[in-house]
Amino acid sequence: MRIAMISEHASPLAALGGEDAGGQNTHVAELSAALAEDGHDVRVYTRRDAVDLPETVRLRDGVTVVHVPAGPAEPIPKDELLPYMRDFGEWLAGQWRRGDWAPAVAHAHFWMSGLAAIAAARQTDVPVVQTYHALGTVKRRHQGAMDTSPPRRIGYERALGRAVDRVVAQSQDEVRELLDLGVPRARLVVVPSGVNDAAFTPEGPAVERDPDRPRILSVGRLVARKGFQDVISAMRLVPDAECVVVGGPPPGRLADDPQARWLRALAEQCQVANRVHLVGAVPREEMPRWYRSADVLAAAPWYEPFGLTPLEAMACGVPVVGTGVGGLNDTVVDGLTGDLVAPRDPRALGIALRRLLGDRVRRFAYATAALDRARQCYTWKRAAAQLGAVYVAVSQVRHPTEVVA
Repeated sequence: MRIAMISEHASPLAALGGEDAGGQNTHVAELSAALAEDGHDVRVYTRRDAVDLPETVRLRDGVTVVHVPAGPAEPIPKDELLPYMRDFGEWLAGQWRRGDWAPAVAHAHFWMSGLAAIAAARQTDVPVVQTYHALGTVKRRHQGAMDTSPPRRIGYERALGRAVDRVVAQSQDEVRELLDLGVPRARLVVVPSGVNDAAFTPEGPAVERDPDRPRILSVGRLVARKGFQDVISAMRLVPDAECVVVGGPPPGRLADDPQARWLRALAEQCQVANRVHLVGAVPREEMPRWYRSADVLAAAPWYEPFGLTPLEAMACGVPVVGTGVGGLNDTVVDGLTGDLVAPRDPRALGIALRRLLGDRVRRFAYATAALDRARQCYTWKRAAAQLGAVYVAVSQVRHPTEVVA
């Protein structure tokens, strides 16, 4: 089957760690690869954000990235891309009508991608599947006046949920949010993100560390909602451990990053600066080595649509102490594969970390269960198979007399 992935701001080719480059980029790249492994022909459409980008890039067999000329060929924050989505959709429609490749299904990632996909679908009769990755209602609830989303985002997301052929939620928490938004239950299906279980394994090299000091790892973009400040504050209650934060700008630019400077100042204020280390961005292929070096992953977001880093840690046999928000409530089984605490509660987080690091037997049991859960429930192969069935279903409903090829 020919599948068009629409990912307007999150290119699978982007280096991870920037403000708008994170889990969605990984999701689109890994899902596309898994679908190609199943025999699908995948094209990922993302916005051209540099003049020297080629029109197409072959990511791997069966996956091609297409750079769409919508707006100026320069980096633009994702919250400022809405005015260019009509041009994005028109360009897609023109390509699918006149070119030699037209999709059987378009899968839109993020709400603005959905607007572009619907605009193209109305002219080409291509069914659309929507994954939001994040919802404006949740962002506004947690960020309030700091939310930089376009004012009409929530209205667009509500309309999209009623216009597309299927909405893919990534967790039960997202299902509840979507139902409250007004998305019909009959259009909803739950397919969680996955983890690359060939790359993220317990076996293999690990980053060197002090064997006499427990290591707490925390991974993600350096944005406030990821809760790194709570992890650092919690370190006061874990006096013998070190905390390593992986993510953000490249190491050479950490000193110029406002969030990194603030986190370092907080570590000084909490008198834990000698035990908190900001590493900066790390090439994705090196991440398994960092997970394997850790005794526990601390994932403390205030809110999280899904959360890939806990899964990656679990697949490496590392237990998780996290906040009970969003997708973490599904992936981390409290008391079995890790511990969950309330968000924005450094004291509860610190107590949970200290308790787990002090109990070798419990830590080993959690690690074993975490690895088994990641392998059994959250592989990209499983996600691709589930979504492949969704694609076939929407294609047959839209074009019941045609053979899907």
